[in-house]
Amino acid sequence: MSGPIGRRRANGFSLIEMMTALLIFLIISAVAFSLLGIAQKRYQTESEVLNSFQEARLGLDQIVRDVSDAGYPPANQFTFGPSTPPVNLYASSPFAWPNYFTSSCSIGTCSTPNDFDLIIETQVAGQSCANSGVSWLRYQLVGTTLYRGVTCKSSSSTDPDSETLGSLVPYVQNVMNNASASQIGQFQTYYPSLFPGGAPVPIFTYTCDTAGGPQSCVLASPSDNSPMNIRAVGVTLIISAPVPDAQTGAPRLVELNGRGSRVNPSQ
Repeated sequence: MSGPIGRRRANGFSLIEMMTALLIFLIISAVAFSLLGIAQKRYQTESEVLNSFQEARLGLDQIVRDVSDAGYPPANQFTFGPSTPPVNLYASSPFAWPNYFTSSCSIGTCSTPNDFDLIIETQVAGQSCANSGVSWLRYQLVGTTLYRGVTCKSSSSTDPDSETLGSLVPYVQNVMNNASASQIGQFQTYYPSLFPGGAPVPIFTYTCDTAGGPQSCVLASPSDNSPMNIRAVGVTLIISAPVPDAQTGAPRLVELNGRGSRVNPSQ
């Protein structure tokens, strides 16, 4: 005697269970890809920020080294006899200004040196000048780019201002020292200590030799407040990253500071 064959229910998932699992998987995948996208953007932002700040630090270090070498070789390294050595063989002044052989000026009244423009006179390594002469080395801020230029000192021209303009090339990007009032207001929302008084920040500040010792060139007497008397140069670079923060959209800024003190005498 045979009985009816019993039917077993097949093991597995129902359609509703599979759709629920698929929905959960899609939600988890969406969250994971969203977090991955945020992480990639932050990585790209941080990489650009790091590269920008590293380039600015290298630029600052070079400016400090150039200032420290200003005035080399001085005139007292040469013996002046019946024939005076050509002026391009020695540094007539550690720091130059327009027509400096024939005119004088005070810090702040010269077109250079000023808050954003500086001409250094020194012997530059790797610069091929006639008879191993000295060079005019210039740093000038134009917009948000700090330019650098080197040209051999001329034995006939007295104007390093015009002589160096053609040699300038971009050196440090995204320099915000001379930002507009509206930009400064935006920056101070995130960096209250930057731009004291809401004013642009000089790249170059000067210390002069005076009878009473080193003193800020701004406070020195008119007779001491001369580019010839500059002993040290403070350098401040406020650098903005090329992209804002990936999450907040805030600008990314850093302030770099350095100081170069020349060791060569004025004469």
